[in-house]
Amino acid sequence: MYPRLLNLSLEPKASALLFGPRGTGKTFWINQNLNNAIVFNLLKNETYTTLLANPSRIEQRIPPDFTHWVVIDEVQKIPALLDEAHRLIEAKGYKFLLTGSSARKLKQQSANLLAGRARQHTMHPLTCTELENDFRLNKALQFGMLPEVYSIDDPEQYLKTYVSTYLQEEILQEGILRDVGEFARFLEVASFSQGEILNYSEIGRESGINRKVVANFFDITIDLLLGFKLPVFTKHAQRQLVSQPKFYLFDVGVYRAIRPIGPLDSTEAIDGHALETLVLQHIRAFNDYYQLGYSLYYWRTKNGVEIDFILYGQKGLIAIEVKRKRRLSGKDLRGLRQFSEDYPMAKLYCFYGGDMPEYYDNITALPIEDGLKNLTEMMMGDD
Repeated sequence: MYPRLLNLSLEPKASALLFGPRGTGKTFWINQNLNNAIVFNLLKNETYTTLLANPSRIEQRIPPDFTHWVVIDEVQKIPALLDEAHRLIEAKGYKFLLTGSSARKLKQQSANLLAGRARQHTMHPLTCTELENDFRLNKALQFGMLPEVYSIDDPEQYLKTYVSTYLQEEILQEGILRDVGEFARFLEVASFSQGEILNYSEIGRESGINRKVVANFFDITIDLLLGFKLPVFTKHAQRQLVSQPKFYLFDVGVYRAIRPIGPLDSTEAIDGHALETLVLQHIRAFNDYYQLGYSLYYWRTKNGVEIDFILYGQKGLIAIEVKRKRRLSGKDLRGLRQFSEDYPMAKLYCFYGGDMPEYYDNITALPIEDGLKNLTEMMMGDD
């Protein structure tokens, strides 16, 4: 429905791996952009059962002189197909696109990820750049950026179904866990850690689950591409810093669908984490789509001074603080100023809830929507 930023034409002769959570639009993108491809969709029962019984049969379904893409959709369902793809790349020169919504099974079986012969790409939820005039900040903060949200009348129900479908199909059907109820309970408690420093012991107490099991559940969540950890930026540190990473579910809408709300919950805290998530998922998407090569971090001193996001790479060092409030105070910019003392080369930004850009010495404060729409230019630096 919307043109995507994903571009596989940068290496026209190379095979590729395309990972991304369910619902981000991988299959739709393939159908729209790879018209001449041969597609093996492992969600189709006949295809799945045939290739599960004998993965080498894929060769009989590809013409010998075929030069277009050969797509294996949801390849994690039959990891042995990676070995077959590798063999056919070497022997026949075929060009494969292998997609997946989970890295769990591939990692567990030490699957051959094409031995470096394929560049890995990620399909993210939509961005404001892709939505263009259809982007609405309030809608994005409430329902997230999964493509289906922008084509149906009841996005709230879709997101609830999305979470339950993920649990049933990825957890139960793939045999990752026997007790999906325990994992669902863990996800609810973990959603309280959105944008927070991870504390496995505390989450274990809240959920009634052993600390080691909690740590394993976080690994599963990350392998299923539902969430990720953001480490602390410690390069050439001049202050005492915390050491634990933060955790984020990958999309605002999924976060809100999982996060229970009770009478004692702070709406401001939930909305603040939603805004951070929206900014971060844009940063991750642009970094991957434009192959900018940044490593992503946060920064927090032992005495609690913090910056939400640090981008570090060959293109430079960028610090971004995110605030919902319409008026900024000196306290809101304290982290950026301290970071600038330690890293004077850093470019400093604050995305905030006001209406106009503001400038505080070397800090540029932008309205949230302007910040999102200008992220690509910021991240590309002087190129």
